[in-house]
Amino acid sequence: MATDYDSPRKTDDDLGEDSLQELQARRVDKSISTIDVDPDEVAEGMELPGADLSGEELAVRVLPRQADEFTCSSCFLVHHRSQLAEERDGQLICKECAY
Repeated sequence: MATDYDSPRKTDDDLGEDSLQELQARRVDKSISTIDVDPDEVAEGMELPGADLSGEELAVRVLPRQADEFTCSSCFLVHHRSQLAEERDGQLICKECAY
């Protein structure tokens, strides 16, 4: 919601003048403005846990390890050379696994 910073602000005296009925009426007005959503429309895009996804195909392009990358011998993730912490017995270790 946009705020008009040029509009006069209420002082503490003005806030005390609001009656209980006015405050309740404002709260009711705000709760009336709800968004109508079609439940069927929402359910179409959701997958249930345990759903059979055997007919689905996943298309992912896998790139081979680049010259400036290494595979950590602890977590087996491919990292950039800048993440290399140490080499133990010929095994490369990333910064995250070195701690």
